[in-house]
Amino acid sequence: MITASSIASEQEFDTLLAEGSLFVVDCTAVWCGPCKVVAPLMDKLAQDFEHRAKVFKLDLDTNPTVAKRFGIRSIPAVMLFKGGEHLETLIGVKPYEDFTAAVEKYL
Repeated sequence: MITASSIASEQEFDTLLAEGSLFVVDCTAVWCGPCKVVAPLMDKLAQDFEHRAKVFKLDLDTNPTVAKRFGIRSIPAVMLFKGGEHLETLIGVKPYEDFTAAVEKYL
């Protein structure tokens, strides 16, 4: 089963930005209850869009500079990127359809 991969560092995040493909980043933290609700939705998104978009998880406790860089003040926050550009951020727990609609908009 395909699942969302973890981004280990800001350097890895910047490498993904440089690739230019459509990717989704679930900004999360291990202590965050709502993040645990969104996590399986991101795994499903990774599976459903396997060949069209990449889905990642980013722990903001270990990567606070990414949170600061993109103005993330609440989590879960799901950011979408394409061509190295930040396209959209969805904040909070949302229905799965909101995440799929956001991805489909940029395919």
